[in-house]
Amino acid sequence: MPRLKYASVARVVVILGLFCLWLQIMLSASTGGMYRDGGQDHMIQVQGMLVKTNPIRTEEELMNANDTSEQVLALVPPELHKYLTVHPRNNSGNSTDRIAVKNITEIKQAIKRFNEAQTIYNEDIFGPVQNDTVIIAIQVHTRLTYLRHLIVSLAQAKEIDRTLLIFSHDYYDEEINTLVRSIDFTKVMQIFYPYSIQTHPHEFPGMDPNDCPRDTKFEQAVKLECNNALYPDLHGHYREAKYTQTKHHWWWKANRIFNQLQSTTGHTGYVLFLEEDHYVAEDFLHILSLLKSTADKSCPQCEMLSLGTYLKTYQYHVNGDKRKKNMNLNYIQQVKLANEQRRKKHENNPTWNFQVYPHLYTATQKVEITPWHSSMHNMGFAFNRTVWNHIMKQQSQFCAYDDYNWDYSLLHLSQNMPGREKFKVIVCKGPRVFHIGECGIHHKKSNCNASTVISKVQKLLQNAKPYLYPTRVSAQVTAGGAKHNKKLVKGNGGWGDIRDQELCTNMTKVGRQHRHMIFYA
Repeated sequence: MPRLKYASVARVVVILGLFCLWLQIMLSASTGGMYRDGGQDHMIQVQGMLVKTNPIRTEEELMNANDTSEQVLALVPPELHKYLTVHPRNNSGNSTDRIAVKNITEIKQAIKRFNEAQTIYNEDIFGPVQNDTVIIAIQVHTRLTYLRHLIVSLAQAKEIDRTLLIFSHDYYDEEINTLVRSIDFTKVMQIFYPYSIQTHPHEFPGMDPNDCPRDTKFEQAVKLECNNALYPDLHGHYREAKYTQTKHHWWWKANRIFNQLQSTTGHTGYVLFLEEDHYVAEDFLHILSLLKSTADKSCPQCEMLSLGTYLKTYQYHVNGDKRKKNMNLNYIQQVKLANEQRRKKHENNPTWNFQVYPHLYTATQKVEITPWHSSMHNMGFAFNRTVWNHIMKQQSQFCAYDDYNWDYSLLHLSQNMPGREKFKVIVCKGPRVFHIGECGIHHKKSNCNASTVISKVQKLLQNAKPYLYPTRVSAQVTAGGAKHNKKLVKGNGGWGDIRDQELCTNMTKVGRQHRHMIFYA
């Protein structure tokens, strides 16, 4: 009997264990399957087949599982809560029911229709676009939560009703469209990048089934006769569509605004470049005007204006001398030291520890005149048609440079303009544009709660409120550090494929249709 009882108990334990394992697998299946930036696989219909795409809903849930926190809402005027309202969703287990399914043909037709119409919403209320109207170009992908808060911050900005917001999308989604078209505080236009991965999932500029896998060796790629075998990047890797798309999109957007829209044909004012995960201070247009006045009076050679800077107060305690000292420790000591540093970092939790620096926000605020550098001045920066004409003269420097980043490509162009110095920028030391996105192509954190970051930025701006709207700025000319003046020799790669270079070049030719280019080894 004892053995029988023991066997019965053992069976129960085994059954319970198997049940728990099955439950865990099912839960993992329902929350896993991450694609790209963390969203679940989503299916849309393409020529009768279901194919995977990158959704926005599950990614939004990952970034902000509790939607907008009460702490954030408390600092948002009640009349603007409508931009943060998430409408009830169908939580059906069938992923195809989560949004209204559109096949790729329908999406392409909708994109073509909207791009041809060039509709400006609210123009009847706020008047037509003038040649000196500030245009705010916002690059949008799929991070809806961040976009909501960017819109809220724009809505609170003084003189925003005198601007034109151009939202440039590389992902067609009705929920994003509905949000953008609900904006009622200024003029709005939507443009849609027509060569996206969404609309070309199985052909270039997406990933063709016969494209070479990223890490394929050159000799092996030639034997495989994959499409781009002869065109690896400078690091020996082959293209990845999800990375090349961002540079293509930025370049198409800039060409579209300066060269192709009817409403901007004679535009001579500034175009301010933002992204969906930026957040602006209420006086950002006031500061932009001050920077322009400063450029006109004190720095006619300054082509760029910059409102953003990366103000993260990370504390790096380990300098070069300490690293050298650590190398002399034995393996056990190095492991212990690394664990201790990791523990301290976790306790201090330095990420996004924004602080208000009194010397940055005062009645007379400081601005810096310095060489433009991509990693320092690529957020909330603006330039006009004169600068764009300089860029167009050197477009080959942008399109042929083996770097999948648009900002480093622009820096390379700036450093290689014949007969003239590289671009100079007037940058606001007290930033008016902040980066709130913790998740995206380059940042994949397990805790992507947008409210945590947004509330810190809101509190920073609340504390700085007495110092907003300064009457003047004090300019200081600097030569820039070694990093600013180091000439780029090699890019970061990811842009060796000749098809990417040709598509980029074709975007500058108004009216020319994209050719389907296939290159075989």
